[in-house]
Amino acid sequence: MKALAVALTLLPLAACGPRVDEMPQTGAEARQRAVDADVVRQDTGAEIQDRITNEIVRAEYTCLNGERLSVVFDNPRGLATIRMLDGTAVDLRQERAADGIWYRSDRHELRGRGSEATWTAPDRDPTDCRALG
Repeated sequence: MKALAVALTLLPLAACGPRVDEMPQTGAEARQRAVDADVVRQDTGAEIQDRITNEIVRAEYTCLNGERLSVVFDNPRGLATIRMLDGTAVDLRQERAADGIWYRSDRHELRGRGSEATWTAPDRDPTDCRALG
């Protein structure tokens, strides 16, 4: 009799919504549960890499020789367009790099890793550059 009284007391609480310990049965339920719990989704390294390799990324570099480069990395096409302060634009093709980036044309090259890069252009010594931001 006492068990029945406890069950009847808890019954209205159970009707308020899904139990916390119940697992969602569908993807929609899982997403809704995450939203309800105010959970922020963290990207995995693989998701970040996939987004980078399938998007166009813009970067600004400042170089030790005073040059400033505006670079558009068109990752789906394997191209980088370098625009210099004087308005000159150069298209470079992506090369396979063991680590980091490597883009080149017949006369220009941009190689780097992380925020560091080396810019090579005709009639100038190669210069070290750093991505801004």
